[in-house]
Amino acid sequence: METRSNHVLVGGVVLALLVALLAFIVWLAGFNTVAEQRYDIFFKTSVDGLAKGSPVNFSGVPVGKIQEIKLEPKSPEFVRVRISVDRETPILQGTTATIAGVGFTGVSQINLDGAIKGAPPIVEPGPYGVPVIPTKPGALGELLNSAPELLNRISALTDRLAELLNDKNQKSIGGILANVDRLSGDLADRGPEIAASIASPNSVQSSIRGCRSDRGASGRRRRSATCWKVAMPGQASATESRLGSRSSTKAVGWPVWATRPAAIGPLGPELSTSG
Repeated sequence: METRSNHVLVGGVVLALLVALLAFIVWLAGFNTVAEQRYDIFFKTSVDGLAKGSPVNFSGVPVGKIQEIKLEPKSPEFVRVRISVDRETPILQGTTATIAGVGFTGVSQINLDGAIKGAPPIVEPGPYGVPVIPTKPGALGELLNSAPELLNRISALTDRLAELLNDKNQKSIGGILANVDRLSGDLADRGPEIAASIASPNSVQSSIRGCRSDRGASGRRRRSATCWKVAMPGQASATESRLGSRSSTKAVGWPVWATRPAAIGPLGPELSTSG
């Protein structure tokens, strides 16, 4: 009889311990549920790099992890990702989720950002009983989404370049480059003359003012000769040689208009007054 009572006592103690352990487990599970909040995110892009347990960051701060990743049976283009975050995390209206890579390891994480101060929290349950956080394409996602349009633009640009650089236009461009090269060479050859003209503008202006200050018939003759040599030194000697052979021109019967000042140059009227 005493042995039987001992067995009952031991069984009661074991049963009590089992009940206490079960209650502790339930309490612990309830505590964790209260401390965390779950959300669903529906991605329409690839979730490559994400896995169960991958981190979830809010503005760069770790706030939770991924609990599960599943395909949508009725909408295979969507991937449902359930996350759990700290209950104190401000998941407000305007918060969006993006997938971001971590370095060059191929591992990805979920970034949350965009919460607006004063906005109400996201609490409306989604199709699976928990609130849904909207998504926003990341940098890589935007690049992949715009890839077809980018390829079309590159193709159009290539066609236009091919049309622009046809054989005829290539010859025209070659001629333009040759003319530019020849012009730059001529400017380089005349560099000393250009430098001298720029370095001595005052002397030229003084000489011209001196020409204008002369008076009288003799002054007009001096002014004509001096201004002509100052303004166009390269043509002065040629003009003088023409004037020197004026009498011989008349002797051989050349037309009168050939000896007129207008045929000599822009300073012809002044040279005519000198005679």
